[in-house]
Amino acid sequence: MTSNTPVSDQLFHRAQALMPGGVNSPVRAFGSVGGTPKFMVAAKGAYLTDADGKEYVDLVCSWGPALLGHAHPAVLEAVHAAVDRGLSFGASTPDEANLAAIVKERVSAVERLRMVSTGTEATMTAVRLARGFTGRNLIIKFAGCYHGHLDGLLASAGSGVATLALPGSAGVTAAAAAETLVLPYNDLDAVEEAFAARGSDIAAVITEAAPANMGVVTPGEGFNAGLSRITKEHGALLILDEVLTGFRTGYAGYWGLTGRQEGWAPDLLTFGKVIGGGMPTAALGGRADVMDYLAPVGPVYQAGTLSGNPVAMAAGVATLTNATPEVYEHVDARSLELSSALSSALETEGVDHSIQRAGNLFSVAFGTSANGVHNYADAQAQEAFRYAPFFHSMLDSGVYLPPSVFEAWFLSAAHDDAAMNRIFEALPLAAKAAAAASA
Repeated sequence: MTSNTPVSDQLFHRAQALMPGGVNSPVRAFGSVGGTPKFMVAAKGAYLTDADGKEYVDLVCSWGPALLGHAHPAVLEAVHAAVDRGLSFGASTPDEANLAAIVKERVSAVERLRMVSTGTEATMTAVRLARGFTGRNLIIKFAGCYHGHLDGLLASAGSGVATLALPGSAGVTAAAAAETLVLPYNDLDAVEEAFAARGSDIAAVITEAAPANMGVVTPGEGFNAGLSRITKEHGALLILDEVLTGFRTGYAGYWGLTGRQEGWAPDLLTFGKVIGGGMPTAALGGRADVMDYLAPVGPVYQAGTLSGNPVAMAAGVATLTNATPEVYEHVDARSLELSSALSSALETEGVDHSIQRAGNLFSVAFGTSANGVHNYADAQAQEAFRYAPFFHSMLDSGVYLPPSVFEAWFLSAAHDDAAMNRIFEALPLAAKAAAAASA
Protein backbone atom coordinates (compact mmCIF):
# COMPACT_ATOMS: atom_id res chain seq x y z
CA MET A 1 0.00 0.00 0.00
CA THR A 2 1.38 3.40 -0.98
CA SER A 3 1.60 5.95 1.80
CA ASN A 4 -0.33 9.18 1.31
CA THR A 5 2.26 11.06 3.36
CA PRO A 6 5.65 10.07 1.90
CA VAL A 7 7.51 13.05 3.35
CA SER A 8 6.43 12.12 6.89
CA ASP A 9 7.54 8.54 6.15
CA GLN A 10 10.98 9.78 5.11
CA LEU A 11 11.28 12.07 8.13
CA PHE A 12 10.32 9.27 10.50
CA HIS A 13 12.84 6.90 8.91
CA ARG A 14 15.57 9.50 9.41
CA ALA A 15 14.46 10.25 12.97
CA GLN A 16 14.56 6.56 13.93
CA ALA A 17 18.27 6.51 13.15
CA LEU A 18 18.88 9.56 15.32
CA MET A 19 16.48 9.30 18.29
CA PRO A 20 15.13 6.34 20.31
CA GLY A 21 12.04 5.22 18.45
CA GLY A 22 12.31 8.30 16.26
CA VAL A 23 10.51 10.48 18.81
CA ASN A 24 11.13 12.60 21.90
CA SER A 25 7.94 11.53 23.69
CA PRO A 26 6.72 7.92 23.36
CA VAL A 27 3.04 8.44 22.54
CA ARG A 28 4.02 10.35 19.39
CA ALA A 29 5.34 7.11 17.87
CA PHE A 30 1.82 5.80 17.11
CA GLY A 31 2.72 2.65 19.04
CA SER A 32 -0.84 1.72 19.97
CA VAL A 33 -2.52 2.71 16.69
CA GLY A 34 0.15 1.60 14.23
CA GLY A 35 1.34 3.34 11.12
CA THR A 36 3.79 6.16 10.63
CA PRO A 37 3.40 9.28 12.75
CA LYS A 38 2.70 12.47 10.88
CA PHE A 39 5.36 15.15 11.12
CA MET A 40 3.75 18.52 11.65
CA VAL A 41 5.26 21.71 10.30
CA ALA A 42 2.63 24.37 11.01
CA ALA A 43 -0.43 25.07 13.14
CA LYS A 44 -3.04 27.80 12.94
CA GLY A 45 -6.35 28.09 14.74
CA ALA A 46 -8.00 24.66 14.84
CA TYR A 47 -5.73 23.13 12.20
CA LEU A 48 -2.40 21.34 11.84
CA THR A 49 -0.43 20.98 8.60
CA ASP A 50 1.94 18.07 8.08
CA ALA A 51 5.17 17.90 6.11
CA ASP A 52 3.27 16.63 3.06
CA GLY A 53 1.02 19.69 3.09
CA LYS A 54 -2.05 17.83 4.37
CA GLU A 55 -4.30 19.77 6.74
CA TYR A 56 -6.02 18.26 9.79
CA VAL A 57 -8.60 19.51 12.24
CA ASP A 58 -6.68 19.18 15.50
CA LEU A 59 -8.25 17.44 18.50
CA VAL A 60 -4.98 17.14 20.41
CA CYS A 61 -4.25 20.87 20.76
CA SER A 62 -0.64 20.15 21.76
CA TRP A 63 -2.05 17.87 24.51
CA GLY A 64 -3.94 20.80 26.00
CA PRO A 65 -1.98 24.06 25.82
CA ALA A 66 -3.67 25.41 22.67
CA LEU A 67 -6.84 26.42 24.52
CA LEU A 68 -7.18 29.57 22.42
CA GLY A 69 -6.25 27.75 19.23
CA HIS A 70 -2.84 27.55 17.60
CA ALA A 71 -0.88 30.73 16.88
CA HIS A 72 -3.36 33.03 18.61
CA PRO A 73 -2.49 36.60 17.56
CA ALA A 74 -2.25 37.99 21.11
CA VAL A 75 0.05 35.16 22.22
CA LEU A 76 2.25 35.51 19.15
CA GLU A 77 2.51 39.26 19.67
CA ALA A 78 3.54 38.79 23.30
CA VAL A 79 6.09 36.12 22.40
CA HIS A 80 7.58 38.15 19.54
CA ALA A 81 7.98 41.15 21.83
CA ALA A 82 9.63 38.99 24.50
CA VAL A 83 12.00 37.42 21.96
CA ASP A 84 13.07 40.87 20.84
CA ARG A 85 14.11 41.62 24.43
CA GLY A 86 16.20 38.45 24.75
CA LEU A 87 15.64 34.71 25.11
CA SER A 88 16.89 34.09 28.64
CA PHE A 89 18.47 36.23 31.33
CA GLY A 90 19.26 33.87 34.20
CA ALA A 91 17.64 36.47 36.44
CA SER A 92 14.20 37.42 37.69
CA THR A 93 11.78 39.13 35.29
CA PRO A 94 8.51 41.06 35.83
CA ASP A 95 6.30 38.54 34.01
CA GLU A 96 7.13 35.81 36.55
CA ALA A 97 5.18 37.70 39.19
CA ASN A 98 2.57 38.82 36.64
CA LEU A 99 1.77 35.20 35.75
CA ALA A 100 1.81 34.16 39.41
CA ALA A 101 -0.68 36.91 40.21
CA ILE A 102 -3.04 35.71 37.48
CA VAL A 103 -2.87 32.14 38.80
CA LYS A 104 -3.48 33.29 42.36
CA GLU A 105 -6.47 35.37 41.29
CA ARG A 106 -8.01 32.41 39.49
CA VAL A 107 -7.19 29.67 42.00
CA SER A 108 -7.73 30.86 45.57
CA ALA A 109 -6.05 27.71 46.96
CA VAL A 110 -2.75 29.09 45.64
CA GLU A 111 -1.08 31.43 48.12
CA ARG A 112 2.45 31.04 46.71
CA LEU A 113 3.66 29.81 43.30
CA ARG A 114 6.97 28.44 42.01
CA MET A 115 7.60 28.36 38.26
CA VAL A 116 9.36 25.36 36.71
CA SER A 117 9.73 24.10 33.15
CA THR A 118 7.76 20.83 32.89
CA GLY A 119 4.84 19.06 34.51
CA THR A 120 7.17 16.28 35.63
CA GLU A 121 9.36 18.86 37.38
CA ALA A 122 6.31 20.36 39.07
CA THR A 123 5.09 17.05 40.48
CA MET A 124 8.61 15.97 41.42
CA THR A 125 9.06 19.19 43.38
CA ALA A 126 5.63 18.89 45.00
CA VAL A 127 6.45 15.38 46.22
CA ARG A 128 9.85 16.46 47.55
CA LEU A 129 8.24 19.43 49.25
CA ALA A 130 5.57 17.25 50.86
CA ARG A 131 8.23 14.94 52.23
CA GLY A 132 10.31 17.83 53.50
CA PHE A 133 7.35 19.55 55.12
CA THR A 134 5.93 16.46 56.85
CA GLY A 135 9.17 14.64 57.60
CA ARG A 136 7.61 11.48 56.12
CA ASN A 137 8.58 9.41 53.07
CA LEU A 138 5.59 7.46 51.77
CA ILE A 139 3.44 8.74 48.89
CA ILE A 140 0.03 7.39 47.85
CA LYS A 141 -0.85 7.51 44.16
CA PHE A 142 -3.66 5.89 42.19
CA ALA A 143 -3.37 3.29 39.46
CA GLY A 144 -3.86 4.88 36.07
CA CYS A 145 -2.99 8.40 37.17
CA TYR A 146 0.04 9.85 35.42
CA HIS A 147 2.16 12.45 37.15
CA GLY A 148 5.15 12.66 34.85
CA HIS A 149 8.10 10.32 34.62
CA LEU A 150 9.66 10.71 38.07
CA ASP A 151 10.80 7.39 39.46
CA GLY A 152 8.45 6.88 42.38
CA LEU A 153 5.26 7.74 40.48
CA LEU A 154 5.63 5.59 37.35
CA ALA A 155 4.09 2.53 38.98
CA SER A 156 0.74 1.71 37.33
CA ALA A 157 0.81 5.02 35.50
CA GLY A 158 -1.42 6.01 32.63
CA SER A 159 -0.60 8.05 29.51
CA GLY A 160 2.24 6.56 27.45
CA VAL A 161 2.85 3.90 30.07
CA ALA A 162 -0.71 2.66 29.61
CA THR A 163 -0.39 2.93 25.84
CA LEU A 164 2.78 0.82 25.86
CA ALA A 165 1.34 -1.63 28.43
CA LEU A 166 4.32 -1.12 30.72
CA PRO A 167 3.90 -1.82 34.45
CA GLY A 168 6.36 0.93 35.29
CA SER A 169 9.83 1.54 33.91
CA ALA A 170 13.21 -0.12 33.82
CA GLY A 171 15.70 1.94 35.78
CA VAL A 172 13.33 2.62 38.67
CA THR A 173 14.91 1.10 41.75
CA ALA A 174 13.07 -1.11 44.20
CA ALA A 175 13.83 1.46 46.90
CA ALA A 176 12.13 4.24 44.91
CA ALA A 177 9.13 2.06 44.13
CA ALA A 178 8.83 1.04 47.79
CA GLU A 179 8.17 4.66 48.75
CA THR A 180 4.94 4.68 46.73
CA LEU A 181 1.67 2.99 47.64
CA VAL A 182 -0.51 2.41 44.55
CA LEU A 183 -4.24 2.23 45.27
CA PRO A 184 -7.29 1.76 43.02
CA TYR A 185 -8.79 5.04 41.86
CA ASN A 186 -12.19 6.10 43.20
CA ASP A 187 -11.82 3.82 46.25
CA LEU A 188 -11.89 5.86 49.45
CA ASP A 189 -12.08 2.70 51.58
CA ALA A 190 -8.66 1.68 50.26
CA VAL A 191 -7.29 5.09 51.21
CA GLU A 192 -8.76 4.83 54.71
CA GLU A 193 -7.20 1.37 55.13
CA ALA A 194 -3.80 2.58 53.94
CA PHE A 195 -3.81 5.44 56.43
CA ALA A 196 -4.98 3.15 59.22
CA ALA A 197 -1.99 0.91 58.55
CA ARG A 198 0.70 3.43 57.58
CA GLY A 199 -0.68 6.88 58.41
CA SER A 200 2.36 8.08 60.34
CA ASP A 201 4.58 7.28 57.33
CA ILE A 202 2.47 8.92 54.61
CA ALA A 203 3.64 12.34 53.48
CA ALA A 204 1.04 12.95 50.78
CA VAL A 205 -1.63 11.67 48.49
CA ILE A 206 -1.18 12.77 44.89
CA THR A 207 -4.04 12.52 42.41
CA GLU A 208 -5.04 14.01 39.11
CA ALA A 209 -7.86 16.46 39.78
CA ALA A 210 -9.75 14.46 37.16
CA PRO A 211 -7.75 11.63 35.59
CA ALA A 212 -7.18 12.09 31.87
CA ASN A 213 -4.30 9.72 31.21
CA MET A 214 -6.17 6.40 31.25
CA GLY A 215 -8.80 8.03 29.16
CA VAL A 216 -10.90 10.51 31.08
CA VAL A 217 -12.30 9.24 34.38
CA THR A 218 -14.72 11.30 36.44
CA PRO A 219 -13.90 11.41 40.15
CA GLY A 220 -16.72 9.78 42.10
CA GLU A 221 -18.97 12.07 44.11
CA GLY A 222 -17.09 13.07 47.24
CA PHE A 223 -13.87 11.28 46.27
CA ASN A 224 -11.55 14.30 46.09
CA ALA A 225 -13.24 15.86 49.11
CA GLY A 226 -12.71 12.61 50.97
CA LEU A 227 -9.00 12.68 50.13
CA SER A 228 -8.81 16.19 51.56
CA ARG A 229 -10.52 15.08 54.75
CA ILE A 230 -8.40 11.95 55.24
CA THR A 231 -5.07 13.68 54.65
CA LYS A 232 -5.96 16.46 57.08
CA GLU A 233 -6.97 13.94 59.74
CA HIS A 234 -3.57 12.25 59.48
CA GLY A 235 -1.29 15.27 59.04
CA ALA A 236 -0.48 14.42 55.42
CA LEU A 237 -0.79 16.69 52.38
CA LEU A 238 -3.08 16.46 49.36
CA ILE A 239 -1.37 17.22 46.04
CA LEU A 240 -3.86 17.93 43.27
CA ASP A 241 -2.23 17.44 39.89
CA GLU A 242 -3.80 19.92 37.46
CA VAL A 243 -0.99 19.82 34.90
CA LEU A 244 -3.57 18.76 32.33
CA THR A 245 -6.86 20.07 33.74
CA GLY A 246 -5.60 23.38 35.13
CA PHE A 247 -7.05 26.34 33.18
CA ARG A 248 -8.25 23.84 30.57
CA THR A 249 -11.46 22.50 32.15
CA GLY A 250 -12.42 25.92 33.46
CA TYR A 251 -11.31 29.37 34.58
CA ALA A 252 -9.91 27.92 37.83
CA GLY A 253 -9.28 24.40 36.59
CA TYR A 254 -11.11 21.30 37.75
CA TRP A 255 -10.81 22.26 41.42
CA GLY A 256 -12.58 25.49 40.55
CA LEU A 257 -15.46 23.49 39.06
CA THR A 258 -15.78 21.18 42.06
CA GLY A 259 -13.65 21.63 45.17
CA ARG A 260 -14.20 25.32 45.65
CA GLN A 261 -17.97 24.78 45.66
CA GLU A 262 -17.63 21.78 47.96
CA GLY A 263 -15.64 23.77 50.50
CA TRP A 264 -12.29 21.98 50.48
CA ALA A 265 -8.86 22.91 49.14
CA PRO A 266 -5.74 20.91 48.32
CA ASP A 267 -2.48 21.73 50.06
CA LEU A 268 -0.50 21.79 46.82
CA LEU A 269 -1.45 21.99 43.15
CA THR A 270 0.64 21.44 40.05
CA PHE A 271 0.04 23.19 36.72
CA GLY A 272 1.34 22.80 33.18
CA LYS A 273 0.10 22.78 29.59
CA VAL A 274 -2.22 25.82 29.36
CA ILE A 275 -0.23 27.87 31.88
CA GLY A 276 2.56 28.13 29.30
CA GLY A 277 0.38 28.68 26.25
CA GLY A 278 2.48 26.23 24.23
CA MET A 279 5.85 27.12 25.73
CA PRO A 280 7.63 24.76 28.18
CA THR A 281 6.32 26.11 31.47
CA ALA A 282 4.79 24.54 34.56
CA ALA A 283 4.31 25.49 38.19
CA LEU A 284 3.43 24.29 41.66
CA GLY A 285 1.54 26.30 44.20
CA GLY A 286 -0.48 26.08 47.36
CA ARG A 287 -0.49 26.93 51.04
CA ALA A 288 2.00 29.63 51.97
CA ASP A 289 3.39 27.73 54.95
CA VAL A 290 4.07 24.67 52.80
CA MET A 291 5.43 26.58 49.81
CA ASP A 292 7.73 28.59 52.05
CA TYR A 293 9.59 25.35 52.80
CA LEU A 294 11.15 25.79 49.35
CA ALA A 295 14.59 27.39 49.06
CA PRO A 296 15.68 30.13 49.42
CA VAL A 297 13.41 30.65 52.45
CA GLY A 298 13.09 26.98 53.40
CA PRO A 299 15.16 23.78 53.53
CA VAL A 300 13.72 22.01 50.45
CA TYR A 301 15.95 22.71 47.49
CA GLN A 302 14.70 23.28 43.96
CA ALA A 303 16.24 25.29 41.15
CA GLY A 304 16.11 25.62 37.38
CA THR A 305 18.14 27.67 34.92
CA LEU A 306 15.13 28.14 32.63
CA SER A 307 12.47 28.36 35.33
CA GLY A 308 10.42 31.48 34.66
CA ASN A 309 11.91 31.87 31.19
CA PRO A 310 10.83 35.34 29.96
CA VAL A 311 9.49 34.15 26.60
CA ALA A 312 7.49 31.38 28.25
CA MET A 313 6.17 33.77 30.90
CA ALA A 314 4.99 36.16 28.18
CA ALA A 315 3.15 33.32 26.45
CA GLY A 316 1.53 32.27 29.71
CA VAL A 317 0.39 35.77 30.63
CA ALA A 318 -1.08 36.35 27.17
CA THR A 319 -2.83 32.97 27.14
CA LEU A 320 -4.47 33.29 30.56
CA THR A 321 -5.36 36.94 29.96
CA ASN A 322 -7.22 35.96 26.80
CA ALA A 323 -8.76 32.79 28.29
CA THR A 324 -11.94 34.59 29.28
CA PRO A 325 -15.14 33.02 30.64
CA GLU A 326 -16.50 33.28 27.11
CA VAL A 327 -13.66 31.07 25.86
CA TYR A 328 -14.59 28.37 28.36
CA GLU A 329 -18.27 28.64 27.42
CA HIS A 330 -17.35 28.10 23.77
CA VAL A 331 -15.05 25.13 24.46
CA ASP A 332 -17.62 23.57 26.82
CA ALA A 333 -20.35 23.86 24.17
CA ARG A 334 -18.16 22.43 21.41
CA SER A 335 -17.16 19.55 23.68
CA LEU A 336 -20.78 18.64 24.30
CA GLU A 337 -21.57 18.88 20.57
CA LEU A 338 -18.68 16.64 19.59
CA SER A 339 -19.13 14.02 22.29
CA SER A 340 -22.83 13.79 21.41
CA ALA A 341 -22.06 13.42 17.69
CA LEU A 342 -19.41 10.79 18.45
CA SER A 343 -21.79 8.78 20.58
CA SER A 344 -24.53 9.03 17.96
CA ALA A 345 -22.25 7.80 15.17
CA LEU A 346 -21.11 4.82 17.24
CA GLU A 347 -24.68 3.97 18.26
CA THR A 348 -25.74 3.99 14.62
CA GLU A 349 -23.16 1.29 13.89
CA GLY A 350 -24.00 -0.69 17.03
CA VAL A 351 -20.64 -0.05 18.69
CA ASP A 352 -20.87 -0.48 22.44
CA HIS A 353 -19.14 2.41 24.22
CA SER A 354 -19.28 5.03 26.91
CA ILE A 355 -18.23 8.67 26.81
CA GLN A 356 -16.07 9.57 29.78
CA ARG A 357 -15.94 13.25 30.68
CA ALA A 358 -14.57 15.76 33.15
CA GLY A 359 -15.60 19.31 32.34
CA ASN A 360 -14.85 19.89 28.65
CA LEU A 361 -12.42 16.97 28.47
CA PHE A 362 -13.77 13.65 27.25
CA SER A 363 -12.72 10.33 25.78
CA VAL A 364 -14.42 7.25 24.36
CA ALA A 365 -14.12 3.80 25.92
CA PHE A 366 -15.28 0.89 23.78
CA GLY A 367 -17.31 -1.97 25.23
CA THR A 368 -18.04 -0.21 28.51
CA SER A 369 -21.66 0.93 28.27
CA ALA A 370 -22.82 -1.31 31.12
CA ASN A 371 -20.71 0.25 33.86
CA GLY A 372 -18.53 2.97 32.34
CA VAL A 373 -14.94 3.52 33.42
CA HIS A 374 -14.25 4.33 37.06
CA ASN A 375 -10.66 3.15 37.52
CA TYR A 376 -7.60 1.76 35.76
CA ALA A 377 -8.89 -1.82 35.70
CA ASP A 378 -12.03 -0.65 33.89
CA ALA A 379 -9.92 1.32 31.40
CA GLN A 380 -7.68 -1.64 30.65
CA ALA A 381 -10.65 -4.00 30.21
CA GLN A 382 -12.21 -2.00 27.35
CA GLU A 383 -12.20 -3.11 23.72
CA ALA A 384 -9.15 -1.01 22.90
CA PHE A 385 -8.66 -2.84 19.58
CA ARG A 386 -11.48 -0.76 18.10
CA TYR A 387 -9.58 2.50 18.50
CA ALA A 388 -6.80 2.04 15.93
CA PRO A 389 -9.11 1.62 12.89
CA PHE A 390 -11.30 4.42 14.22
CA PHE A 391 -8.25 6.68 14.62
CA HIS A 392 -6.88 5.97 11.13
CA SER A 393 -10.24 6.52 9.49
CA MET A 394 -10.46 9.93 11.14
CA LEU A 395 -6.85 10.67 10.18
CA ASP A 396 -7.50 9.77 6.55
CA SER A 397 -10.48 12.15 6.66
CA GLY A 398 -8.28 14.98 7.91
CA VAL A 399 -9.02 14.84 11.65
CA TYR A 400 -6.10 14.42 14.05
CA LEU A 401 -7.09 12.52 17.20
CA PRO A 402 -4.89 11.54 20.17
CA PRO A 403 -2.93 8.48 18.94
CA SER A 404 -4.04 6.43 21.95
CA VAL A 405 -7.38 5.42 23.43
CA PHE A 406 -5.90 6.27 26.84
CA GLU A 407 -5.87 10.02 26.19
CA ALA A 408 -8.37 12.87 26.35
CA TRP A 409 -9.78 14.77 23.36
CA PHE A 410 -9.16 18.52 23.33
CA LEU A 411 -11.01 21.39 21.68
CA SER A 412 -10.17 25.07 21.48
CA ALA A 413 -11.74 28.47 21.10
CA ALA A 414 -10.74 28.30 17.42
CA HIS A 415 -12.95 25.30 16.66
CA ASP A 416 -15.61 27.08 14.63
CA ASP A 417 -18.55 25.65 12.67
CA ALA A 418 -16.37 24.82 9.66
CA ALA A 419 -13.91 22.81 11.77
CA MET A 420 -16.68 21.05 13.65
CA ASN A 421 -18.50 20.12 10.45
CA ARG A 422 -15.36 18.49 9.08
CA ILE A 423 -15.18 16.36 12.22
CA PHE A 424 -18.87 15.48 12.07
CA GLU A 425 -18.53 14.41 8.42
CA ALA A 426 -15.65 12.07 9.32
CA LEU A 427 -17.39 10.29 12.21
CA PRO A 428 -19.76 7.91 10.37
CA LEU A 429 -17.00 6.22 8.36
CA ALA A 430 -14.78 5.97 11.46
CA ALA A 431 -17.65 4.42 13.41
CA LYS A 432 -18.02 1.80 10.69
CA ALA A 433 -14.31 1.04 10.99
CA ALA A 434 -14.63 0.62 14.76
CA ALA A 435 -17.64 -1.68 14.28
CA ALA A 436 -15.73 -3.87 11.81
CA ALA A 437 -12.65 -4.23 14.05
CA SER A 438 -11.78 -7.54 15.66
CA ALA A 439 -9.42 -8.36 18.48
